[in-house]
Amino acid sequence: MMLSMVNFLKWTLRLKLLAYCCFVEAANLQNFSQKCMGTEFKILIDHDDPKISYSAARSAFNECERLNLIFSDYLVDSEISRLSESSYSNISQRLSNELFHVLFFGNNLSLKTNGAFDPTIGHLSRLWRVSRFRQALPLKKDIVLAKSLSGFTFLEFFEDRQEVKINKPGLILDLGGIAKGFTADMMLKKLKSVGMHRSLIDAGGDITLGEPPRGQKGWNIEIGGRKHPDLPELELSNCSIATSGDIEQFVKIGKTQYSHILNPKTGFGIENISQVTMIAKDGITADSYATAASVLGPKKTSDLLIRNTHHKAFFLCKELSGVELLVLQDQEFNLEK
Repeated sequence: MMLSMVNFLKWTLRLKLLAYCCFVEAANLQNFSQKCMGTEFKILIDHDDPKISYSAARSAFNECERLNLIFSDYLVDSEISRLSESSYSNISQRLSNELFHVLFFGNNLSLKTNGAFDPTIGHLSRLWRVSRFRQALPLKKDIVLAKSLSGFTFLEFFEDRQEVKINKPGLILDLGGIAKGFTADMMLKKLKSVGMHRSLIDAGGDITLGEPPRGQKGWNIEIGGRKHPDLPELELSNCSIATSGDIEQFVKIGKTQYSHILNPKTGFGIENISQVTMIAKDGITADSYATAASVLGPKKTSDLLIRNTHHKAFFLCKELSGVELLVLQDQEFNLEK
């Protein structure tokens, strides 16, 4: 496994540690990077010994590689690919703890959001991957076909046996809006198991935080990468932050900009939201809720995902006069489990 220490100042992240040069020298912050799940995972560890930190980071990256073999829909022999293939068998499949947990969590979110989050849109995802490459809209008949081969109601769960049955032949699962957040949670768990509690995981922009570095109240986070002058800079710890939308990943066809976040009901990339950043207690929640919130919009996100919770969301919405910032749950919030 290739594991390399990198210069943090060259990172192009949505995260900024204030006065970094002085801070690293004082706290011996160790930083590591590795490609996984089609993106770059980064780890920060506040520890004096580089060798011990290196060993801990390697263990966390090994966990990422292990989970990629479960969640990747690019690998034909991954566990999720085998589960998708089982849709033709009409037989339930016993799953690993990790895949069952993520699918069950995602399915409950689908129910809560009336399908705004849907882990069964694999055909649509593949269709739009090709469209982004070709810079051309998918054919209408192809979108109709892809939508007919999706739907979270086609997943049947057997909790007592930890099994899932797909009741739609040809359905393809896609965990692109949830797997990275869960993986970051598991990586942080690995770090904590060897005493690295003062750590940070950046899963391609989805950030999961442990205890703050020594001498700090929290990790200094630029919410949403400061794409708007009124977006705050917060000190956070023991929580997760995920950003979704079309600020960075989109395809522009004609005069319309389509996000890589798909609306399962229309089959198209969303157009109305520039970006949403979600703060939640863990990565699986922040990642999946940010995806769902992009589809739902501010009002439904407030009603379905924010109200009566400890979550917080920052929306950047496109308006005729520019980009408007909306903050959901602006009061003080506590993310302790």
